[in-house]
Amino acid sequence: MNDPLGVLEARFRRLHAIEGALAVLTWDQAVWMPPGGGAARGQQIATLRRLAHDILTAPELEELLEAAAAIVEDPLGRANLREMRRLRVLAMAVDPALVEAAAEATTRAELVWREARERSDFAMLRPHLEQVVALERERARQLGAALGLAPYDALLGTYQPGLADADLTRLFAPLARHLPDLVDTVLARQKAPLRPQGPFPKAAQRALAERLMRRLGFDFAHGRLDESTHPFCGGTPTDIRITTRYDETDAMTGLMAVLHETGHALYEAGLPRDRLDQPVGAARGMAVHESQSLLIEMQLCRSRPFLGFLAGELERAFGGDPAFDPDNLVRLYNRVERGFIRVDADELTYPLHVILRWRLERALIEAELEPAELPEAWNAGMRELLGVMPPDDRRGVLQDIHWPVGLFGYFPCYTVGALLAAQLFRALRSALPELPESIAAGRFGELLAWLRQRVHGRGSQPEFAELVVEATGAPLSCAAFFAHLAERYGVSVETAEA
Repeated sequence: MNDPLGVLEARFRRLHAIEGALAVLTWDQAVWMPPGGGAARGQQIATLRRLAHDILTAPELEELLEAAAAIVEDPLGRANLREMRRLRVLAMAVDPALVEAAAEATTRAELVWREARERSDFAMLRPHLEQVVALERERARQLGAALGLAPYDALLGTYQPGLADADLTRLFAPLARHLPDLVDTVLARQKAPLRPQGPFPKAAQRALAERLMRRLGFDFAHGRLDESTHPFCGGTPTDIRITTRYDETDAMTGLMAVLHETGHALYEAGLPRDRLDQPVGAARGMAVHESQSLLIEMQLCRSRPFLGFLAGELERAFGGDPAFDPDNLVRLYNRVERGFIRVDADELTYPLHVILRWRLERALIEAELEPAELPEAWNAGMRELLGVMPPDDRRGVLQDIHWPVGLFGYFPCYTVGALLAAQLFRALRSALPELPESIAAGRFGELLAWLRQRVHGRGSQPEFAELVVEATGAPLSCAAFFAHLAERYGVSVETAEA
């Protein structure tokens, strides 16, 4: 075999093309596809996933990996081989028939979820979710057996390599212990903000969102903004598809969703261009991805300097309004509320939403909880962690798309990402002392350049824990997040676990 590395890179280049096609098909399914296209789309997606699976499980791939390992010495090349092998091990662990069955089941479940959510009818989704959960349990069992991991740990590793349930227990325990009291403290002292008076036409909201996206560094020659039921960022690093949803009575929700997804998009756009078609050029997992979206949305765009800049942009978009005063925007955009909806939650209550989902999905995978029991368990958890009771399934157990599409193990990445975002922003402010002044002036180039160097441009070359330490100078903990809350909300936590 004269060039095992060249053969490997060519095969993974083909895999990258297939995954890119899948990304655009799934975006289209959420944005433009008519309901009647669901069955055919499920077959298309299943076929492409099977092709991708076949590339990773080809018998000769093992020989190619071993031959390449004997000749590759540079760190980037060895990291690429490590990521190739990780993908192969994951693919080899799961029965191909299960891969196809899960693709078809989740496509059906997603379409039913849309209608069930609209009708607030969990019973409509239940049989489809039961099928998805059964398939995910089996996938977790097969993955765990191959990797020597507990089933739920195996699922976590598919979204954030290097993250385990023990890490979540360590990181989430102080959050669950202290955040409810911090929420009580902030609720008792915060002042009610003025609410901007609508209506806020969709066209004006979209124009404002696009201006801010450009300011932050989003390139519309390589991306677009659309609408969907659930905001997301998809596509490929050179063809990025952002979606949001607008409410003409409330400009804040859609705008912050766009800014959140722009953080994801900037990460994708900043991945190493010369290695995009190789595993080492991919993002370093979904917790890192969420750290980028939350750094932009929570750390940057809800900060006082940014909201001072945003005040002028809001007036330009919607006309004068006393609610656009910068001090009022700080109260408005950092208002803490016990709410039902995760995607609308503030940064104090958001982790509690995630902890609830983490507990429930872990129990589902471990067969300690059945899908039929989800609504009752969900409502009980909301009462315990957030002190509220959802009035219906739409604002309760049906609000998220993740479980119908089989994303078990994904939810914890949001809060791990929030902790990393706080840690990264603290390091960023230390490295760029004039950052607050730049943000207030609407200049974000230095911030983006720092992220490109420390996170985006690194791709998957470092492991997760290595990336955290290299970028921030310390292992991941709750300390920077609690310090951030103390600065922004005037609350403090004395805890050794932080």
